[in-house]
Amino acid sequence: MKALSEEDAQQIALEYIKKRKNVEKIHVLTVQQKDGVWIISGTCPIDLQGHPWTERFEVVVDQKGKIKTTDFALL
Repeated sequence: MKALSEEDAQQIALEYIKKRKNVEKIHVLTVQQKDGVWIISGTCPIDLQGHPWTERFEVVVDQKGKIKTTDFALL
């Protein structure tokens, strides 16, 4: 089985965030591999009751390309 590349893991995370948050503009800050999983973190703008906010995210993707955990927080 081919190991998941950094680019593939990042693409999986970006597609997930675009679909879940309905946003196009996503800023990836870090992509790191730790304990056999890829951790992708960054920010994306969201509209919260008519007001623009920035939301921080962290998405953990395993070597099979499955999203294991997500974390979102307003800045």
